[in-house]
Amino acid sequence: MNIALLFGVFFVLVMLSVPIGVSLGVATSLTLVLTSNIGPIMVAQKAFTGLDSFTLIAIPFFMLAGNLMALGGIARRIVNMADAAVGKFTGGLGMATIIGCMFFAAISGSGPATVTAMGSIMLPEMEKRGYDKGFSTGLTATAGTIGVIIPPSIPFVIYGVASGTSVGDLFKAGFIPGILIGIALMIVCYIISKKQGYKGSEHSQNGKTSFLRTFFDSLPALMAPVIILGGIYGGIFTPTEAAVVATVYSLIVGKFVYHELTWKIVLESYRSTADMNGFTGLALGFSMSFASYLAMEQIPSKVAGVLLGTISSKWALLLLIIVILLVVGCFVDNISSCLILTPVFLPIITGIGMSPVHFGIMMTVALAIGFVTPPYGVNLFVASAVAKLKIEVVSKAAIPFIGAMLVCLLLIAFIEPISMLLVWLL
Repeated sequence: MNIALLFGVFFVLVMLSVPIGVSLGVATSLTLVLTSNIGPIMVAQKAFTGLDSFTLIAIPFFMLAGNLMALGGIARRIVNMADAAVGKFTGGLGMATIIGCMFFAAISGSGPATVTAMGSIMLPEMEKRGYDKGFSTGLTATAGTIGVIIPPSIPFVIYGVASGTSVGDLFKAGFIPGILIGIALMIVCYIISKKQGYKGSEHSQNGKTSFLRTFFDSLPALMAPVIILGGIYGGIFTPTEAAVVATVYSLIVGKFVYHELTWKIVLESYRSTADMNGFTGLALGFSMSFASYLAMEQIPSKVAGVLLGTISSKWALLLLIIVILLVVGCFVDNISSCLILTPVFLPIITGIGMSPVHFGIMMTVALAIGFVTPPYGVNLFVASAVAKLKIEVVSKAAIPFIGAMLVCLLLIAFIEPISMLLVWLL
């Protein structure tokens, strides 16, 4: 009864468009008041202790680094380099957008931030070169999901804290799946572009001299992911320290190398980061309270016992979990979904012998697909706002790319080395 009340109140509030963080806090508090002798003060206590984590400091710093890079010229030069490399091929500008998203993903760790940065640069250019506006926007929205898969990734940090898994191992594990998804999206982009006649451009950047000029101009921008990921994989600094390094590097390059960051822009980046982190922190804190109540009622172990006792096939169980993640991702944001579902599914996946790191990658990819599926579809809303296009048009155009992501999700789920190879080697 108490669990029905907990989830019932939560989903009713979500459907009424109450913010996720508030919905979690109200649902947990109301359930405690009506079904137990524990005071609602527990909600505040668990929220505070849940946020009191050194690892979580990485989140605002990666957000700030992404803002500084988007506004300081780094994102634009990454796109210029990607265009110079593949722009001459069929669908080249679309593939340049995907590559740009992959590089920016290795900086910002955020899907919506990736869509905003890449979309504002690439969508007008793609429209100018004759690409269908719906196709361009759907492609950008879907490619932006790579922002939470290629490390550093904010959802990886959240999952690591929620599950007790090494964030460094998650960062290693996410690299190959992110590249796999990027390649799959480029294949779909090429097929559609071939059919629609989106030819490559033969502008001056394709010349050898112009290519070298673009490369050297982009070199400081291209070094950002190399420094961040190289430092993490090389054991020079932790993921949290890498977030600070990324912020300082973005500030120095944007201000003193590209001379595009003014102090006004820097202050605006601070304000924007504070707003985003406040929203994320609220959801994160109350998610911890929600998860603590689930643990107190032993819901995760009960669910695990029922599923493991009912479904004997490991693969059938894994498929069921994937379907649940895909459905939940359509309605609830990645961070809240991760914090709510991790304690429920963790006993199940360990019971079938799956590594928590492997599951973390699978969960993140499955929930990331929700970024481009209504009604939640945050990437769809961001991309449609940037392109000034109806959400229905963008959703329809994104369908082939979502199909490619689903294929990649199944490969990631059932072929363990795709996620775990770098963890085993490094």
